[in-house]
Amino acid sequence: MKDSYAQEILGHVDSAREISTRTIGEAWLDVAEKIVKDGQVGTYDGLAIRELILTTLRVSNPRNQDKLIDQLADPMRLQWMRANFTQPAQVRELGGADSYATRLYNYDHQGIDQIAWVIERLRDDASSRSATITTFQPLTDTTYIPCVSLLDFYVQNDRLNLVVYAHSIDFGTKGFANLVELAYVQEQVAESLAIEIGHLTLIVKSAHIYEADVEGMKGVLLSQCDVR
Repeated sequence: MKDSYAQEILGHVDSAREISTRTIGEAWLDVAEKIVKDGQVGTYDGLAIRELILTTLRVSNPRNQDKLIDQLADPMRLQWMRANFTQPAQVRELGGADSYATRLYNYDHQGIDQIAWVIERLRDDASSRSATITTFQPLTDTTYIPCVSLLDFYVQNDRLNLVVYAHSIDFGTKGFANLVELAYVQEQVAESLAIEIGHLTLIVKSAHIYEADVEGMKGVLLSQCDVR
């Protein structure tokens, strides 16, 4: 009975996956490969996708400088995401929604630097388990909900770890850039605290690739053998 009940409760999960890698580049390619191979057919904003529901990535050595990403990822998309995470502006491609930079460093346009707050919280109490921030601005995010919505920092064994929740990540054309910028934020906090970097864990409700990008992603996956 217990097993059947568990299967019923988890019926919406197509074999929830945990993917453990050493680098963010390996994480990007491993989850993309599983989406191409095992992803279920679905739609996102009316466009066809292949997706995995509930995927957890665990990266043991996250660094924003990554060989695989540098050689295989779209440099224009990397530049776009870097601007999103560093420039406090409205993002035209997202319907004029606030950038991640605004959400992290000037939350809700109230002058609240959330990253500075995390640093001070952990500096005051390295054992804190509530150095947690959000990018979601509920009073203004009525049509656009940020894909990455929760960043949860904690120190263990003198290393800074980061757990991230995302409702959706496109691992065909953007996921690698999200990983780069999250690793960069983690590095900056660790540097400010003068401690080493630990794990980066990314929990993704919908890890997907748009159907129009699947063939291109297959080409990237084939070429990875020349880089690894």
